[in-house]
Amino acid sequence: MTTPPPPQPPNRPGYGFPQPPNGPGYGFQQQPGGGAQPVPGAPGPAGAGGFGPPPGLPTAPGLPAAPAPAPGRSGNLRRNAVWAFVGAVTVSIGWAAAVTAVPGLVSSDSSPRDLRGYHLSDDFCATGKPTKLLQTYSVSDTSKPTHHTDRHPALDSMNCSMSLKRTGGTSDSESATLYMRVDLHKAVNPAPELEANKELYRARGYQVTDIAGLGEEAYFLYKDDGSDQYHSVYAELDIRDGGMTYYVTYSAGYTEGKGKPPTKEELRTALQSDGQDTVRAMKK
Repeated sequence: MTTPPPPQPPNRPGYGFPQPPNGPGYGFQQQPGGGAQPVPGAPGPAGAGGFGPPPGLPTAPGLPAAPAPAPGRSGNLRRNAVWAFVGAVTVSIGWAAAVTAVPGLVSSDSSPRDLRGYHLSDDFCATGKPTKLLQTYSVSDTSKPTHHTDRHPALDSMNCSMSLKRTGGTSDSESATLYMRVDLHKAVNPAPELEANKELYRARGYQVTDIAGLGEEAYFLYKDDGSDQYHSVYAELDIRDGGMTYYVTYSAGYTEGKGKPPTKEELRTALQSDGQDTVRAMKK
């Protein structure tokens, strides 16, 4: 009888490349007859990325709002030009003062982080070899490991996938799948997305354990999801250090009474040890 495959882990947030909004222009949608109209609630056409003086800043203190131009009256136009100039100068002074008082106003948390000497390799299955986990498992003879390395001005990445077999095991339920990936984020700060990933798993019932002393931040995820006698086990270790992110996922299934994967603590110990060795190797 074929056992059902373990469920897929929840979708991870895409690192590095935010998707552009739909439509011909940011914050606008086309209307019949031509002409872009603002989408309700969407940002207006401010500076790129939302930077620049916020719209609606007040004019100079004590000065009334600039009067509306009256057609055909050059005197009004001249007065309006003066009011516009005074307002522009006031806004510029106010914006400069705000930037001085709040340095982070124009440098958001999405700014790229230092890569701290991490670099890619052409064979991540060799660089990230899971030595500790391979004390319990061996690489499958029927499915060779696969690896890929990709380089891009904004994001370098490498990954490796392995099919594993429990050492000495004879049951199909004693097999497992391992997937490892490293991303070097050169255009954005990956920290918010890593945090979002952790909260997404937590919301879906995964056990989350923060790990100290491994990169800038690291955590371990685990879930044993059983249905009748069949169980699927998922474990993951995530590490971030500067602009480098690393994660390794382990998935396996078993039927009660026919073998069982390592315990949660055994998996955490193995993945943490192998993850630590991998990030060290990436600096050599």
